[in-house]
Formats: sequence, C-alpha cells, structure tokens
Amino acid sequence: MSIDTLKGIKVAIVLTDGFEQSEMTEPRRALQEAGAEVFLISPKKDNVRGWTHTQWGDEFAIDKVIENANPDDYHALMLPGGVMNPDSLRINERAIQFISSFVKNKKPIAAICHGPWTLINAEGVKGKEMTSWRSIKVDLINAGALWADKSVIRDGNLVTSRMPDDLPDFNKAMIEMIVDSKS
Repeated sequence: MSIDTLKGIKVAIVLTDGFEQSEMTEPRRALQEAGAEVFLISPKKDNVRGWTHTQWGDEFAIDKVIENANPDDYHALMLPGGVMNPDSLRINERAIQFISSFVKNKKPIAAICHGPWTLINAEGVKGKEMTSWRSIKVDLINAGALWADKSVIRDGNLVTSRMPDDLPDFNKAMIEMIVDSKS
C-alpha cells in the first residue's frame, strides 16, 4: 500500500484503559502509513493505558473524548481488544451509541481479539461471519454471529481477527476493506 492509499480518510479508534497495546499501535501505524488520519477516542478525558499480555503498558493521549466525538466525522472504526477495554466500553452508553452509528450506516468496522464483544451491544454481529479471541466465541454465537476460527474474516464492511499473532492479516484486510468502501 502506498502512502496515498487512504489519503483523506479519517479512522476512529475507540478504546479505554486495558486495551491490548499491540492491537492498537500496529493497526494505527498501518493506517497512518497508508495515509489515513487516525484518532484515539475514549470515554476518558486525558490518557488511556495499554495492556501488554499480562501487565500494564504505555499511556497514550486521547485525541477526543467520546462525548464530544461525532461519528459522522469518521469514515471507519477500529476496535482493539484486551479484556478490560471492550468489557468497559460495552456498558458505556455513549460508546455504544458511537459504535452503533457505524453499524447502522454500514461504515467499515475492524475489530480484533475481544474487540468484537463491543459490537454485540452495538447490534452489529447478527448474521455476520466473524472471528475473535476464543473466549468470546459463545457470546458472539449467542448474539447471532457465524463464528469461525480463522486469522481474519471479512464480511462486507466488517473485518475481525483473533489475536496479536494475526495482526499482519488483520491490517491488510482492514485497509483493503476501507479502500473498497471508498469506491
């Protein structure tokens, strides 16, 4: 992908404390290298803190507090995993409203690991072929998803992936989906 592939595209990454750090930093880097503008959006006001496998990771500055973010300002949405992050977001009414707007407007959504958990509350999984971290498989199936154990699955405007090891496949599929949505 060239630096111009996603020129003019704005991508929202919605997250809070406890996101799996590599599942945010690597997709963000891939999106930026393809020319997208990427914004970290959170219910928190200043910084969010990553999680690196079994311990706290780095802090990252938030670009916009979710209460002040308009989903219409963004072309695509990315949801990193980590257990704490989506578990907190899925009970945050404003976060679910923001994510639901992407679902309703059929905008590109990419979610990895536990990230798809949030899509259950945003009513974005029913009838969708998806993958995720295996511990939320039953949750997704119970919400109507068609779950499969693959490194990455694209179902229309939705890309999902299982874990950090799948990031190369996830990043490629995410960028291709956003490119396809432009045409």
